[in-house]
Amino acid sequence: MTTTSAFILNDAAARASGALPPLLVEAERVAATVILGIHGRKRAGPGENFWQYRPYSFGDSVTRVDWHKSARSDRVFIRENEWEAANTLWLWASPAPSMNYSSHLSQVSKRDRANLLALALASLALRAHERVGLIGAPEAPGYSRAILLKLAERLIGAAGPPLPAPSRPPRLAGAVLIGDFFETPEALAAAFAPLAEARVAGHLVQVTDPAEETLPWSGRVEFREIGGPRQFLAGKAEALREAYGERLAAHRDALRQLAARLGWTFTLHRTDASPVSCLLALHGLLGGVRALRLSGGAA
Repeated sequence: MTTTSAFILNDAAARASGALPPLLVEAERVAATVILGIHGRKRAGPGENFWQYRPYSFGDSVTRVDWHKSARSDRVFIRENEWEAANTLWLWASPAPSMNYSSHLSQVSKRDRANLLALALASLALRAHERVGLIGAPEAPGYSRAILLKLAERLIGAAGPPLPAPSRPPRLAGAVLIGDFFETPEALAAAFAPLAEARVAGHLVQVTDPAEETLPWSGRVEFREIGGPRQFLAGKAEALREAYGERLAAHRDALRQLAARLGWTFTLHRTDASPVSCLLALHGLLGGVRALRLSGGAA
């Protein structure tokens, strides 16, 4: 991993997202459901970030007294945190070995495209003054555009399990998870359950190579597992096409059903398609969920 590579990915993501309006720009934002970021309406409430001190008043709990601050004054002070509605956008791009695949039908690997989509979404969210974080990363979500380079470096150097580790982001947050999701439906359900239980509005983006969709080979072909020991020699690869298509369709139906059970959305993206088309689709999906919350409906 190099800083130069991170800059290249960052620049490519910015160009892809530049054709879109800022992510989820609403005429009015309801403080109960939206983080307005650094330019937003400051308000005290439950949150993790310090906002201000104020003098103690009758009815305040003594557990909220900042004794260090109060000891340096003749008054007693309450420490208030900034109120946080949980509209942080959490992103995850799969580091699975299978994501490194790229066929002769595509110019980019699945991993490169997933990273580009994730960073472009981060760029759009930051323009709308929303916090952005990576699931599984040690850094807290941020709303400064300076975080984009850190996100790019983290995405390029990502290593670990093929599915997100159990995580519980703030309730009512949004999450976009990008991968090929060729794991079993049971494994996928177990990985996504903690997010769904936290009422995270999830969006699954399955990224595939066009060769994985069409199985374009004919004749004697040896198939090898990326990063694994399995291999299979087909005497006539074209004879596998129909059965393969049925298995792929069944797996994708299982993914859609899982997303529906969790109350999430499912989007398919091929690496030979424009990333802008996928960003437009996600922009609409994320905007629809946010608008539903603003109107008082359930996501």
